[in-house]
Amino acid sequence: MPLEPVVGLLQGFLDLPFRDGYVPSVVYVSLYVSVIAVALSTLFSIPAALAMGFTDFPGKQFVKSVINTGMGFPSVVVGLLVLFAVSNRGPLGALDLVFTKEAMIMSQFVLATPPITAISLAAITGVSDNVRDAARVLGGTRLDTALVVIKEARYGIATAVLAGFGRAISEVGSVLIVGGNITGADGVSKTRTLTTAIQLEARQGRYETAMVLGAVLVAVVLTVNAIVVRLGDTGVNR
Repeated sequence: MPLEPVVGLLQGFLDLPFRDGYVPSVVYVSLYVSVIAVALSTLFSIPAALAMGFTDFPGKQFVKSVINTGMGFPSVVVGLLVLFAVSNRGPLGALDLVFTKEAMIMSQFVLATPPITAISLAAITGVSDNVRDAARVLGGTRLDTALVVIKEARYGIATAVLAGFGRAISEVGSVLIVGGNITGADGVSKTRTLTTAIQLEARQGRYETAMVLGAVLVAVVLTVNAIVVRLGDTGVNR
């Protein structure tokens, strides 16, 4: 097996500016933006999926089609819309959010909400009607019934959250547009994420560094997945 690729990867790892806080700051910005965006999206999406799963209303199929369409909505378009909203001419211009982590959170919230809502809705509607009927027969309120359904659909909901997190943390186009890929004079990231750092390093020909950052990104995603799976297993054991 040729050792040159391995040596190059190790050299790229050693050349990373760990000491000045560059890589930790990039990881921090990535996690900060993605976790907050997905948490807010989850707080919105699961109640929305429950409301759609438990009620029938005119236009329900249209709303579902809009949500499903949103799962494939171009991220650069989302970035442009958010940038317009926070620009000086936009409705949120007074908040001065251009090229900030808050604008990136808004963009990732928009991107993560459709998959979390759609997959959660599929999991909730997939729960047998017998479960709901049993909860009602035992005197459960609408809230009790909803909690029972959530418990039965927890794996599907966990998958939805992971799908939303995966889309958020792997996003490049929208966060680049609204965040600007900025670092401070000291090299510490202000709005640079792992994905935008990888793109920059690759464009500048530092492929070993880009590969190492890619490995860090994969490790972050696998760690989050492992935590969610562990929490699910703990819930089963209880």
